[in-house]
Amino acid sequence: MSGLLNHCILQVVLDTPLHAVFDYRWPCAAAERPQVGQLALVPFGRREVAGLIVGVADSSDVPEDKLKDALAVRSQLSPLSPQWLALASFAADYYQRPLGEVALPGLPKNTRLPTTVALDRALKKLAKLDTAHDGTPLNVPALNPAQQQAADAIGGAQGYLPTLLHGVTGSGKTEVYLQACAQVLAREPDGQILILVPEINLTPQLEGNIRARFPGVMLATLHSSLSEGERMLHWLAAHQGRARIVLGTRLAILASLPALKLIVIDEEHDPSYKQQEGLRYSARDLAVWRARQLAIPIVLGSATPSLESWQHAQSGRYRLLTLRERAVQNAVLPRISLLDMERDKPQDGLTSALVAALRLRMERGEQSLLFLNRRGYAPVICCEACGWISNCHRCTAYMVLHRPEHRLRCHHCSLEMRIPRHCPDCGNVDLQPLGRGTQRVEEGLQQLFPDARILRIDADSTRRKGSAQAAFDSVHRGEVDILIGTQMVAKGHDFKNLTLVGILNPDTALFSQDYRASERLFAQLMQVAGRAGRAGQSAGGSVSEVLIQTRYPQHPLYGSVVRHDYDNFATALLEERQQAALPPFLYQALLRAEAPELATAVEFLTQARDLLAHPDVTLHDPIPMSMTRVHNVDRAQLLLEAASRPLLQAFLKEWLHLLRTVKTRVKWSLEVDPVDI
Repeated sequence: MSGLLNHCILQVVLDTPLHAVFDYRWPCAAAERPQVGQLALVPFGRREVAGLIVGVADSSDVPEDKLKDALAVRSQLSPLSPQWLALASFAADYYQRPLGEVALPGLPKNTRLPTTVALDRALKKLAKLDTAHDGTPLNVPALNPAQQQAADAIGGAQGYLPTLLHGVTGSGKTEVYLQACAQVLAREPDGQILILVPEINLTPQLEGNIRARFPGVMLATLHSSLSEGERMLHWLAAHQGRARIVLGTRLAILASLPALKLIVIDEEHDPSYKQQEGLRYSARDLAVWRARQLAIPIVLGSATPSLESWQHAQSGRYRLLTLRERAVQNAVLPRISLLDMERDKPQDGLTSALVAALRLRMERGEQSLLFLNRRGYAPVICCEACGWISNCHRCTAYMVLHRPEHRLRCHHCSLEMRIPRHCPDCGNVDLQPLGRGTQRVEEGLQQLFPDARILRIDADSTRRKGSAQAAFDSVHRGEVDILIGTQMVAKGHDFKNLTLVGILNPDTALFSQDYRASERLFAQLMQVAGRAGRAGQSAGGSVSEVLIQTRYPQHPLYGSVVRHDYDNFATALLEERQQAALPPFLYQALLRAEAPELATAVEFLTQARDLLAHPDVTLHDPIPMSMTRVHNVDRAQLLLEAASRPLLQAFLKEWLHLLRTVKTRVKWSLEVDPVDI
């Protein structure tokens, strides 16, 4: 009898820790066979879950009586492209995770629901939107010669060509990106461009610039602050090729972009591009792989490039383009000075020289920024009578005093407590705050400058959706005299009237056990210093200034900062890394273990270390993590190192296969190319 349906086998991956492809039966005529890259709803245990079809076969090795039927195929959603599947497969392979754990979380949650109500609604809404593809730019400013050369080099690039755009802060890298994008949009009628930024609070300013420049082009944004409905709509616009520019944070690297022609990674050095939980991927590294896979250009921009990218540029693997001058006419790099805290003793955290500089800026009607990368009122409270300190009961950390809320808060496990009225150990009622956070600096400034308009921007003051952007807007409108902020304000923001930056307490990073600490401190100082003087000389003709309070003014790192000398600093640091056999001259992986007792975690790691040996792979002894206990769980780590990336990858595959056979209650995870050790 004609027209009878035959059964085919859908090979499906699911969001589980299992390295397996699951077979499901599906009735399908030859003309209606589901396609690889489509989503399917399938039974899994007692649940119904969405999976990704990675193969369609005529038969299965699973016995007929154990084969389950797939429940539905999401035919209204066009299949994910083979290129996207290859990207997900590479990420799974490189970061040693199951394909389903990479591919499924890379899709909006609403595409993976048991029902299609949200998906159908979003598709209908998108169909009604106008999708004009007019990439004609508006209000294009003239570039200086260095900018024009860089924009033409990026916009005119053909094939895979990674470019490191090294431009000092304020050199107009964003304008270079936009004008390069205009060239790509003009040349590629349906081409798409992906622009990544490290943090959510940098997206609104850049989004506004892109919309103003390309009003005839659909722009999609992808970041974790979007509602599920918004993320679904923007993801679909990118997946269907209707959004020609996609702007997002690291999760956008896994967006489906069928006509991708250019990738831009802004502030490429930023550690925020590395995911720190779940699939611990580097969005920057995946972007470079994706560009090579698609044979398209990619540009990595930064005033302080990562040492990995700098080494690639020095070796010729990346093309290096340099912007040595600020883009705005008469705008020069700020003058950086060191304030010796041993000679000029700070009062309430501020030296007299910094206070005088703040007062001078206020008299001129100019804005100042005080940078302190520590939120809260004080890092700790203590009892001077017996030495009690406000430790967290659940973590190897102190509870931070948040005075306006009258709370002690742990920034690691979020435990909160009321501020004790007296010392829990000796009963002393005179408890003192030690150290300074942004809240305490704000309080001190209000006493020093009672008439000043002071604004604090940190994770505490910007918890509500939209509050960060509202705060930044008030600075741009000139409604703030003194801005106090953490790293949220350190990069990407273009404050026109800001002429003074004061940096408080940067010294702690000089003595960190993390070998990357000096690289990060230098980048942070240069980035926050770059907020000053971006619009040229002030009305009063004063040169913008950066004042760094330190007890170690002779430290060579500060000397490089004062000279704005990234090149020599990076060269010296690369030599140190090479002599010490550290990345980027060595490749690492880190096995972490968590257990209620530290001894249990260390015992598991010791067992893991002894599973397999290789003459060219070093497995170090297990050690407790520096933050040993978090949320009542003890943590330890085992570091693996090899001089060859392929060799390390091959070893990890064999080693993990053995490790998965070990029966343990210890929770463990592997990170390839760790950034925090």
